Amino acid sequence: MKNKLHLMLIMLVIPLMAFPSDAAANEAMVVEGNARFTVLTPQLVRLEYQEQGIFEDRPSLAFIDRILPVPELDMREDDGWLVIETSAMSLRYKKDSGKFNAENLIIIFQMEGKEVKWHPGIENTANLMGTTRTVDGFEGRTKLSDGSTLHLEQGLLSRAGWSLIDDSKTQLIEEKDGHSVAINRDHKQMDWYFFAHGQDYKAALKDFTRVAGKIPMPPRYAFGYWWSRYWSYSDWELRELVKTIDGYDIPLDVLIVDMDWHKTMRLTSKNPEPTPFNGMLGWTGYSWDKALFPDPERFLDWTEQQNLKVALNLHPADGIAPFEDQYPDMLEGLKDKTTVDGWIPYRLADPDWSANYFEHMLRPLEKQGVDFWWLDWQQWPTSKYVEGLSNTFWLNHQFFTDMKDQYPQKRPLLFHRWGGLGNHRYQVGFSGDAVISWNSLAFQPYFTATASNVGYGYWSHDIGGHIVNDKKLASDGELYLRWLQFGALSPILRTHASKSDVADRRIWMYPQHFPMMRDAIQLRYSLVPYIYTAARQAYDSGVSIIRPMYYDYPEKQAAYSAEQQYMLGDDMIVSPVTTPVDESSQLAEQSTWLPQGKWFEWFSGTLIDGGDLVKRNFALDEIPIYIKAGSIIPRYPQVKDLQDTPEQLVLTLIPGGDDAIRLYEDDGNSQAYQRGEAAWTEIGSQSHKGGLKLKVKAVQGSYKGMRKMRSYQLELPNRLPLLSVKVNGKPLPDNHLNYDAHKLHAIVDIPAMSVQNDVDIEIAYAKSGANLNGVAGTFRRLQSMGNRLKLMAAEDDWGATMPEAVSRIIEAPMQIYYQPESTPQVVERMQKALPTVEKLLGEMPQISEQQAKQLANSLHYEGH
Repeated sequence: MKNKLHLMLIMLVIPLMAFPSDAAANEAMVVEGNARFTVLTPQLVRLEYQEQGIFEDRPSLAFIDRILPVPELDMREDDGWLVIETSAMSLRYKKDSGKFNAENLIIIFQMEGKEVKWHPGIENTANLMGTTRTVDGFEGRTKLSDGSTLHLEQGLLSRAGWSLIDDSKTQLIEEKDGHSVAINRDHKQMDWYFFAHGQDYKAALKDFTRVAGKIPMPPRYAFGYWWSRYWSYSDWELRELVKTIDGYDIPLDVLIVDMDWHKTMRLTSKNPEPTPFNGMLGWTGYSWDKALFPDPERFLDWTEQQNLKVALNLHPADGIAPFEDQYPDMLEGLKDKTTVDGWIPYRLADPDWSANYFEHMLRPLEKQGVDFWWLDWQQWPTSKYVEGLSNTFWLNHQFFTDMKDQYPQKRPLLFHRWGGLGNHRYQVGFSGDAVISWNSLAFQPYFTATASNVGYGYWSHDIGGHIVNDKKLASDGELYLRWLQFGALSPILRTHASKSDVADRRIWMYPQHFPMMRDAIQLRYSLVPYIYTAARQAYDSGVSIIRPMYYDYPEKQAAYSAEQQYMLGDDMIVSPVTTPVDESSQLAEQSTWLPQGKWFEWFSGTLIDGGDLVKRNFALDEIPIYIKAGSIIPRYPQVKDLQDTPEQLVLTLIPGGDDAIRLYEDDGNSQAYQRGEAAWTEIGSQSHKGGLKLKVKAVQGSYKGMRKMRSYQLELPNRLPLLSVKVNGKPLPDNHLNYDAHKLHAIVDIPAMSVQNDVDIEIAYAKSGANLNGVAGTFRRLQSMGNRLKLMAAEDDWGATMPEAVSRIIEAPMQIYYQPESTPQVVERMQKALPTVEKLLGEMPQISEQQAKQLANSLHYEGH
């Protein structure tokens, strides 16, 4: 009562106009003269100063909701100072002292057992950074044209333990006549947000999304493969392309049609005349080029039949040209009919213009079947209608809000450029036209993960790169493969390139690398249940799917240095290969920091002790993926698209421990998940000496279209063939137990049953002391070595085959295939024979000693 009484006494002398209408917010506000302090959470406070004591309660572009549950706080006066204390920090402001400065404002909090004092003017040199609008023209961090360095904006997190966000000049959002309006605020006002979360980075992000809005879930299809290429495609060419993609068994969900869909791209000279607004003629357009798409409606009907979602590229900067199909309707609808040489100027910040733009220019195309838009704004950065307003931000806000309001049955999706703090509310980001190079690829893991520091967790890069600076690199299949492998394990998988004859994104045009490229895309699809669950966690927690290592290990210096790797969800570390393989070994060395504990290297089947930097080497078909020992990874079987959830769920049970997860599912394409229409399935494992118990609990919750039945496939890496499996106490027939001899995976197929019932599974292992650690990787490398030997033979026209002893070692998995029960003996013989491989190869007259050594060394995963 004492705390509340103090608060109420101060409030009694404050003019009523200083408060929002919601009484709950008042209890978190303390006003002292012309300053107001709003305690949003124990670790987050808003600080305002306005010379007339008139404070701002309307949402800004960045912060939209300041009405939160009131935290416990104590407020008192101490020798002329106002003191506000929460469980996490103490704020002191000298009464009647004016604007905030180093002498009149102090905030104190604890971090790692030490006191931290902050006052205005301290530079945050330990900020962990956020993101930036674009990487257009950059090779990695360097601008190709002038050598300048790419600078990221400051983020919400800092090793100093605090961050200050100055929102004083950010525009406000008002709703007028059913339309969002951006307005400038009193620039004399100070409006700050102070985060005092220490090293609890996840809590800081959670608090940010409480006041700045949640990270919305994209539709499920957005997690599939996006085809995109800057190319003058026609209707027929796209049909043939999709047919070919399907014929090569490549899954596909999104078809991006770049600028050439509209007729204004028919340029007749290398230097086209500018628009009246000094833009490039042909970049802005809203009317189909009927020479390329003679019947757009039927084209979009066809894409729908193919289960493809379609986005068209827009560059809105140059307004509406007189020759656009919908120009007469647009002009007639406007109150202000001002034109420049007949063109209607762009002014989206004008609510009347905005309403007519969506109604007359975009709605007809959406009715034809366009699913979402790619906003590729290139021109002037700020609005000419509202001074200082970011065109990029306002485009994102208006487009996303329009889709959300106009199509409430659909989940809004927008493909756009970063417009500043608060843009996490409008996924997905387009990072721009990066230069094709290894340096560009090497920068993107850090760039992508670091954007999570401002909640911007859905970057989409031009996988493969965009700008051709080196033709050899642009057509390099290895570089494209490694980029695809990163893309498959990044937020959005979208291949893209400039109009170039060398930067081809059709993976079948790279015969040597094609199978591995397709494998990467199919790996992505298999992981969608895991990734989609992480997307829901991002919505709930503010922690993005992909994030830096220091979120989970803030006390470890190595976590801050490990910029080339990231967490993918809670259980995976991905460390993409971003350098070419060594020419002789055909392996690329990669260093990865593994935190304390055991980690399962997915492609080699090796359990590795963490706590240090590990150096391993990787073949072209291998990706450095490390999974926490004991994890349960939910996956899909092979699918063609993500328009629906398959009946079967694959559960990969990583060896080395126990786990408990909550699988998330919803209808995939509506906003109903925000109203609680979703399903969670708890799955837990418990290992014991002779086997494993797995429990899949009855589903909690429901959603429209939810499957009532589900079958399961259990995948158990690094296990011998299983002795027996019981499902709900009943033995499973032996024909439901299988074994992958090459991967050394035991596989269990469980028939479909109701999701409303628990499923109890008991697995009994074969009794054997066989050590399978890393054996699956050795099998993989042996097969690769055999292929290389055969290629070498073909090149030199040997007319000879490998020695019998070498063939026996290479074909060890086939011995297991025919006799799974012999696995321990076959593995033991293979391991004993491995040291002799170099000697056996060296005896082949066609192979040099150096070649024999290199081939033998390629069988081992340790770094050079």
